[in-house]
Amino acid sequence: MELEQARKELLALQEKMSAYEHATALLQYDGDTSAPEGTAANRAHTMAILGEELYKLAIGAETVQLLEYLDGQQEALTEKEQRMVYLLLKEIRHMQKIPMEEYIAFEKLTVEAGAVWHRAKEENDYASFRPYLDRLIAATTRIAGYCAPEKEPYDYWLDEYEEGMDQKKLDAFFDGLRTHLVPLIQKIGAAEQVDETPVRGEAPEEAQAKLVPYLMDLLGLDRAHVGFTTTLHPFTTSLGSHYDERITTNYKLDNYADSLFSVVHEGGHALYDTGSADELAYTALDGGGSMGLHESQSRFYENLIGRSRAFVNHIFPKLQELFPERVKGFTAEDVYRAVNRVTPSLIRTESDEVTYCLHIMIRYELEKRLFNGTLSTEDLPAEWNRLYREYLGVEVPDDAHGVLQDVHWSGGGFGYFPSYALGNVYGAALLEKMKETVDVEAAVAAGDLSLVNAWNREHIWQYGKLYPTQKILRDALGQEPTAEAYIRYLETKYSEIYGL
Repeated sequence: MELEQARKELLALQEKMSAYEHATALLQYDGDTSAPEGTAANRAHTMAILGEELYKLAIGAETVQLLEYLDGQQEALTEKEQRMVYLLLKEIRHMQKIPMEEYIAFEKLTVEAGAVWHRAKEENDYASFRPYLDRLIAATTRIAGYCAPEKEPYDYWLDEYEEGMDQKKLDAFFDGLRTHLVPLIQKIGAAEQVDETPVRGEAPEEAQAKLVPYLMDLLGLDRAHVGFTTTLHPFTTSLGSHYDERITTNYKLDNYADSLFSVVHEGGHALYDTGSADELAYTALDGGGSMGLHESQSRFYENLIGRSRAFVNHIFPKLQELFPERVKGFTAEDVYRAVNRVTPSLIRTESDEVTYCLHIMIRYELEKRLFNGTLSTEDLPAEWNRLYREYLGVEVPDDAHGVLQDVHWSGGGFGYFPSYALGNVYGAALLEKMKETVDVEAAVAAGDLSLVNAWNREHIWQYGKLYPTQKILRDALGQEPTAEAYIRYLETKYSEIYGL
């Protein structure tokens, strides 16, 4: 095999794999948004067939031969080619260990489980979802055992979402956060509480829908390449490449801020994906470096930018236009304080910045125990409710507002939740560094995020998966990321809001 021919075949292989992934992502997106309820089995059938073809392509003899040849030519390859080969071989080594029938069955299971979860949440029917949850835990445990028998299954999945992460590291990470967050929450709880009235109350869906394109333009999203729709649980997905990004939201008719910050959060994900260098399109390097780094961008725009005083001041005239009765008699400062109210709540996606990580800690504790066998799915709802009472002091009224509230488990996404907390920490560190060269407050106040986006594109977005997350962060920050900037941010901001 000649090197130049092998290089061409490497790109052709990735383009073909990208096409299969594009097709399956479209089917998944359709199922999560507009597909009729009774079509899940049809999608599962098609996705199983596509999954089988992708599986054969990914670990076929020709593919393995090509990548092993290129792996032996490291010195002749470019940096990007070396990284492509590394990531593809890593994936192949894992897939080779998974029996094809197991791989296909898992693809089918996640489609079916997703449909059942949607219905179960709407009908507050955990019993209907529980058998699928058992099957998903068993399947992901088996897959982890195939791929990394030397690891605990849960550690395998944590590392898949955030390379190098395991329970030992996360235990220390969450213990450190808890040490600072619990006293801050207690101080805030003892202070005079913030009025939520400027955002709570009737908010017509038509008005909320008009806010979406305004926010997308304000964020700097390219609406020629970023689509939008509504769904039960907001998410962002790439379809085939960073040239086709979709974001979603859900309208709460008694709180316009919920959709507002959902759009900004999902918009942060879309900015990251569409910011990948064009030369990475249709390759293994396209898209975000890790889930923690991805969440650093979504949480950055949702909270560090979106919940800032400068941002609220800028969008206040638009809120007055769309929700005149809701904000009548209130100032931009009133809205700023309202959207930063700290109050323990039931729903993770609606929680404030200070208590948010407690929601993640609960899910982390539950996932650990589900995987080590000390917690059954039968006892899961009661334990969920107990931890919400212990960590947040709230009573869970039903499973729809409790154990069924998140979509992640229905897709087999065990080990994903810690990424949100890591993203908070990464984002705060990046903001501190950004402020050394960018007047962030002035840019946000002017409604021009181009300099903010340019900094993120230069230091984060353009690289896609070219480098490991920790290298991208070290290069951007000049040091290893720590939780110190995040704690400083929370303590400074909320001490000012609550007069601590």
